[in-house]
Amino acid sequence: MNPTKGRRTLLDTEAADVNSPRMRSAGKEMLSLALIDARNHTLRWFAVYEETLAAQNFSVPLLAELNPPLWELGHIGWFQEYWLARNLQRQRGAACTPDAPRLASVLADADRWYDSSHVPHDTRWQLDTPDLQGTKQFLADTMDTTLELLETADDSDDALYFFRLALFHEDMHGEAFAYMAQTLDLSLESAPGLRPDLATAAPREPLLFPASRAAIGSSPGGFVFDNEKWTHEVRVPEFEIDAQPVSWSQYGEFVEDGGYDEPRWWSDDGWAWLQREGRRVPRHVDQMRQGVLQQRHGRLVRVPLAQPVMHVSWYEADAWCRWAGRRLPTEVEWEAAAHAGRSRGFRWGEVWEWTATTFRPYAGFSADPYLDYSQPWFGTHKVLRGASFATRGRMRHARYRNFYLPTRDDVFSGFRSCAA
Repeated sequence: MNPTKGRRTLLDTEAADVNSPRMRSAGKEMLSLALIDARNHTLRWFAVYEETLAAQNFSVPLLAELNPPLWELGHIGWFQEYWLARNLQRQRGAACTPDAPRLASVLADADRWYDSSHVPHDTRWQLDTPDLQGTKQFLADTMDTTLELLETADDSDDALYFFRLALFHEDMHGEAFAYMAQTLDLSLESAPGLRPDLATAAPREPLLFPASRAAIGSSPGGFVFDNEKWTHEVRVPEFEIDAQPVSWSQYGEFVEDGGYDEPRWWSDDGWAWLQREGRRVPRHVDQMRQGVLQQRHGRLVRVPLAQPVMHVSWYEADAWCRWAGRRLPTEVEWEAAAHAGRSRGFRWGEVWEWTATTFRPYAGFSADPYLDYSQPWFGTHKVLRGASFATRGRMRHARYRNFYLPTRDDVFSGFRSCAA
């Protein structure tokens, strides 16, 4: 049941390569190693769930931000098998017909259990999914088939498209295991290194960027998420943007000034959310006076004030900006600054960063076969940019568009601001 049994371990140089954003254009050999690396990372995170939740059959509360852990694990295997081993058009890449007939799964009820497009979220708690041993066997079987198919695939972008998609899909679910473990207060005491320490950086002055025309979005070549299609030039007026995300120290001034009690700093929807949630400080925070105490994976820790504020909703980020006389950046400003400010100290990658932008397609958008990274969420979600400490290195791309509902504060989210 070990998906990497009989396969060699990664050398340090290879481990660095497979965790690089260059994996979007990786060939077969590195892609094979990356798929194994992603699976090992998934199983390391799931071991955290096993340690605490196995005795209660992995039972968790029915919350919008959670999935049953065994369902989440099985879905990873289902996705990989559905788009690779069962997909007779996999060699066509993004041009394949999404609803074309599929080969049968090695699990007879896999579609009934794990197809997220047809299994409503709240029904997943009642499914008769396999137990831990059966789920791990499904993952091992599907991984073996995936790696065998990869060996015989050609090196074209079309032929490797679904292998790359399966890799990044598993990376995203690996991060989901991280933030769900935070929601569930699961301890990482027996899993050193899964949650690295956040860096503490000295504050830097905001950066001023002159008016320009910036190339936004991704160009053809390698793997591209459909919501990044395609590169287009955008006129960007002059703007000033923080060199790094807003810190706990900065956010604490808003809390101390009664920011959670003053409706004028909040949008109507934000104020309604705040009253509904009864929030007085960001999520998981026990104390914000004389220092920040926050629950982090089962431990109450004193957070360095210079670290980025984390676990804030879009509404909280927007309210802080209104209070500070600033504003959230647009995603165009964020992306332009990430590229042009690379040598000027523009720092990102510790928390996902809310932007002012509502998630919508770029002009000329064309959907890929798997729609969950685009169409269902257009117009309802807010764009986040960057990455968090829990994001795998190969997912850290300045053009990547993350998106969540503005209410979400369970993810590792922060923000930076621009001059109003």
